[in-house]
Amino acid sequence: MKNKLAAGLLGLFLGGLGIHKFYLGQTGRGILFLVFFWTGIPAIIGFIEGIVLIAQPDDVFNAKYNGGATA
Repeated sequence: MKNKLAAGLLGLFLGGLGIHKFYLGQTGRGILFLVFFWTGIPAIIGFIEGIVLIAQPDDVFNAKYNGGATA
């Protein structure tokens, strides 16, 4: 079961490398972030996605990334 706070913090601090994408099971997008990390654009996107992940309600996160599981 994926943790919302962990995913958000990975996005904030390691988002430029796409680590949060790998954690969330989005391997293809994670590889895309790795390929373009040298441009700096994935770092900006990852930071924004980290904030969005932390800010979204638990039920929305669980429905999207945990298959609707509630915890």
